[in-house]
Amino acid sequence: MKLKIFLPFWRCFSLEDAVTVDRNKNDGSARRHDFRLFSYREMKAATNNFNSSNKIGEGAFGSVYKGRLGDGTAVAVKVLSVELESLKGEREFLAEITALSNLRHQNLVTLRGCCIEGADRFLVYDYMENICLVHSMLGEEQKRRKFNWKLRRDILMGIARALAYLHEEVRPYIVHRDIKGSNILLDGQFTPKVADFGLSKLFGDNMSHISTRVAGTLGYLAPEYAISGHLTRKSDVYSFGVLLLEIITGRPVIVFEMENGEHHLVQKVLPWKFQRQTVFAYLRTFLSSLYVLMFHCGFLLKVWEAYKEGKLVEMVDPILEDCPKEEVDRVLKVGLLCVQEAARRRPMMSAVVQMFSDEMDLQNVEIWQPGYIVNLMDIHIEDQKSNQSFFSRESNSPIMAV
Repeated sequence: MKLKIFLPFWRCFSLEDAVTVDRNKNDGSARRHDFRLFSYREMKAATNNFNSSNKIGEGAFGSVYKGRLGDGTAVAVKVLSVELESLKGEREFLAEITALSNLRHQNLVTLRGCCIEGADRFLVYDYMENICLVHSMLGEEQKRRKFNWKLRRDILMGIARALAYLHEEVRPYIVHRDIKGSNILLDGQFTPKVADFGLSKLFGDNMSHISTRVAGTLGYLAPEYAISGHLTRKSDVYSFGVLLLEIITGRPVIVFEMENGEHHLVQKVLPWKFQRQTVFAYLRTFLSSLYVLMFHCGFLLKVWEAYKEGKLVEMVDPILEDCPKEEVDRVLKVGLLCVQEAARRRPMMSAVVQMFSDEMDLQNVEIWQPGYIVNLMDIHIEDQKSNQSFFSRESNSPIMAV
């Protein structure tokens, strides 16, 4: 009986204490009063006992369900698919999740609260009517027709502003690590909202297998990060560049399958781990991953060749009619700048925002060849001794290095 009385009291105390700690840490800048600690009963009721019909997505961090709270508010409930030993303690978890809820930007998904039930962790976000960029736009011609040139440009600008905020305004700055179409949600007005930012803060130091599983998605990984494990803000810039080229050309780098998910960088891709699965499953995973890398390489080189031949405009999605050629050329150049092989040559995201705003002249800017992963076997996998932080330390690099 004492245990039942004590636990709820301790949880409430921890939440308030976490908010206090976070406000002190952010010099009083936090002003969130609507962050909630939900009960497990509320989560079950909201999602109809996590009914499969309410499942709207699955990513590296876990499954996402559409839910409806008791007051009728639509929410998205993320069930973190991690093991207990990989999670931080309850008190620390609440402090970190409260800190994340205090990050406010019009292009970031709003975190409403969380739920802790034993070893289980749930995050509650605002529900986005148009789900994600992958479902709403990338791929099928019928989907792409809804997105004219201005809307695509506005979506890219919103994503760029969100990343500039995470990279250059938040302290300590946050490297997203998995920028891609399925992590860009769209509200009813098609305003882009970056999701899954900062989730690494929820895990402890003994998370090497988690790091491996969520290190990124093949096709969007910066080559220097995939090969050496060296993570900087420029890794996100590379991923943004790939996404930009996808949106403007209308050609997805990878084919998203709801049933099979995306090609996350997982240990089972690599041969020395194949004893944990059947030979057939290993070969299927390996070959599909190899196909993704080959398609990705070909995609970037095709855009690069068009740039060298002065035919970048020909790469634009054929559905886009009467779009301004000078603007198309400029935006595609921004994409190529972001995916350059040398990370130091890629612009910071604040510079990308300036480029979109025509505040930076790109006429005489030299663009170098894009980087890509040549050999699947070169991909770096972190071991038990490696704890590469999502909040990386990197030297101060110039906004533009050309």
